[in-house]
Amino acid sequence: MRKSIVGGLLVLLAIGLFAIYSSLFVVYQTEQALVLRFGQPQRVISEPGLHWKMPIADQVVFVDKRILALDSPVQEVIASDQKRLVVDAFARYRITDPLRFYQAAGSIAVADSRLATILNSAVRRVLGEATFLAVVRDQRQQLMSQITQQVNREAQGFGISVVDVRIRRADLPQANSEAIFRRMQTEREQEASQIRAEGEEQARRIRSRADRDAIVIVAEANRESEEVRGDGDAQRAAIFAEAYSLDPEFFSFYRSLLAYDAALSKDGTRFLLTPDSQFFRYFGNGSGTVQTARPPAGGTAAESGGPAVIPQASAGGTTQAPSATGTALAQ
Repeated sequence: MRKSIVGGLLVLLAIGLFAIYSSLFVVYQTEQALVLRFGQPQRVISEPGLHWKMPIADQVVFVDKRILALDSPVQEVIASDQKRLVVDAFARYRITDPLRFYQAAGSIAVADSRLATILNSAVRRVLGEATFLAVVRDQRQQLMSQITQQVNREAQGFGISVVDVRIRRADLPQANSEAIFRRMQTEREQEASQIRAEGEEQARRIRSRADRDAIVIVAEANRESEEVRGDGDAQRAAIFAEAYSLDPEFFSFYRSLLAYDAALSKDGTRFLLTPDSQFFRYFGNGSGTVQTARPPAGGTAAESGGPAVIPQASAGGTTQAPSATGTALAQ
């Protein structure tokens, strides 16, 4: 009897523990729960913690509360200017209404499938109304905002709020890209050739201008140099004239010495002069007056037929006195 009572108590205790365990569930920070009673929704729990439910009758469906990712497959879009684009877009969304989400989709996989269809349609619709440059460069941010608004408006029926839609890549197809690259390369080469031609033209113009300026500068410099040289010659002539007027005799003697130095050089030149020549007037007389040489006893130098010797420059630069015998040889 006592054993049967104890066994019944243990059974009741086990049933109670099972009932308590079945009526408790935990909602984590990343989740939200939907309580169903015999398939009918009762309440939505979005606060994390320990919660109660009716055992056996209630069923709890957990829904992710985090931002979820949706990757759309790469698709080809025709822009408004009839250019083909390969577009790769993705979306980020959050489940805001678990009850509507459960009733419309039931699971995240089904929601991703339906949302991908909505995203592809919005991308084609928005980018099809824009030009190629607007999609690629000018209005990309505005186009992504329009796609987000359209997808978000259609996704509200699934209890989903679309956070953002981004275009990861929007390029031309490979064949079109290569053709455009070749055309751009040709255009750049033509532009470079034109720039080089303009540069050569400017270089020739600058070079010709520089040559002309150089000729003008050289001509002016030569003219100024001739003027300076003429002024110098005039000043030298004036100085010589003034010096000659001060002492004509000394000036004549000095010029004669310069003439001797220039004429009686060591270059081996020979020339004939009479002994009484004006060139050697300072050799026979210190005053510079020329004296007529007396003819020898046998007659004049011209009559005797013998040459008269003219002073000859020695190795030391001195000059021998003229002899009375005939023709002078200077070396």
